Amino acid sequence: MRFKRIIALIISVMLIISMTACDFGTGKGSVYWLNFKPELDATLRSLADKYKEEKGVPVKIETPASGEYLQSLREQMKSEDPPSLFVINNQDAADEWKEAALDLSGTGIQDELNTSSYNFKTEENKLVAIPYCLECFGIAVNPDLLARMGFKVDDIKNFDSLKKVVETIHQNASWLGFDAFCSPDLDSGSSWRLTGHLANLEYYYEEQDSGSWKESPASITGAYLPNYKNLYDLCINNAVSAPETLAEGGHNPTEEFTSGKAAFFLTGSWDYATLSEKIPNVTMIPYYCGVKGEEKAGLNSGSENFWAVNAAVSEADQKATLDFMKWLVTDETASKAMVDQIGNMPYKNAAKSENGFLAKQNEYISNGNYRMDWLMLHQPNPATYRSELVTALSAYNADRTDANWDKVKEAFVGNWAKLYAEANNKVTIPTEGKMK
Repeated sequence: MRFKRIIALIISVMLIISMTACDFGTGKGSVYWLNFKPELDATLRSLADKYKEEKGVPVKIETPASGEYLQSLREQMKSEDPPSLFVINNQDAADEWKEAALDLSGTGIQDELNTSSYNFKTEENKLVAIPYCLECFGIAVNPDLLARMGFKVDDIKNFDSLKKVVETIHQNASWLGFDAFCSPDLDSGSSWRLTGHLANLEYYYEEQDSGSWKESPASITGAYLPNYKNLYDLCINNAVSAPETLAEGGHNPTEEFTSGKAAFFLTGSWDYATLSEKIPNVTMIPYYCGVKGEEKAGLNSGSENFWAVNAAVSEADQKATLDFMKWLVTDETASKAMVDQIGNMPYKNAAKSENGFLAKQNEYISNGNYRMDWLMLHQPNPATYRSELVTALSAYNADRTDANWDKVKEAFVGNWAKLYAEANNKVTIPTEGKMK
């Protein structure tokens, strides 16, 4: 009997060990999100704690510094502990990571989408990435500061009227105690406002002339670069900081705006929560730049934030990641926290947006104004393209001559064709100072 009891005990121990090993190998998995949006970091960390408490699944959040995401992603994807969830922000990134990304077709998170218009797919119809927020950007305005000079936001209907208000404020800045524009810095933390977002106005109007960009064009003409220059010059020449100081940056445009040091700010819906806390009636106007018919312009709308799931992590981590994504867009508390921070999530069961800038965009659309698509997502090799544009703009800021603006034009137009050709293994031939 004693021998039998010993055998039974051994069998029981072996069963426990076997079950434990099985459970360890097929556990709930974990989530590691390499986050693209610095302003979302605190919210995500809080939600990660909440998710672990509710579901027992650990969620790791890492957020690279602004401007360093792509480099960090490339390093992390080669590490022993790569992210299970990462962000794709344009067509180039979708092409670069299409093999590494899990096909999201037929997943629960795809079923929650309320639009498929923004999805990134391969030619083979593999669903590489889906948007997790839709945003808009334009020129934020403090109506109270305008009123101190006798202006109303409704007085601004095109570039000429914007120019009048901006220059009047700047000319009187010394006694007003505030200037027109926040500092449009060209450092890594802010240059995207000028080399990406502001540049979008040129791409948008050029696309309207040439037809819809289904994919990145091999070259651009720069036909609306003079309009970009109109608004760019207006910003740098009527700002809190002098043009010569913008290359090094280090100013704080968000603080300048919220503290009442400037009436206008190039930003978007992601900043609404922060700005409205100090300026409850803050609003937004389009990028008026002197284009014919711009009285019917709306805001720039789109996304550069698309979820992709790492196909190389374990199936348990993939499932945990997909479950976490679905929770973020369906859980009432979680989705509200996300929406309050980023503005809007394109999912059927996500919390409704209370973002004033997005509401303003909807108002423009309701009034028959056109929406400016995010075509800066087509920039070839965006990191290099924008870096070289920063170099040219910095030289122009320091010495605003026609010759220096020609260098901006080359960086804006010529480099597009050059970088596109390099990415697509095509030869470029310089012709009359342009890359064809």
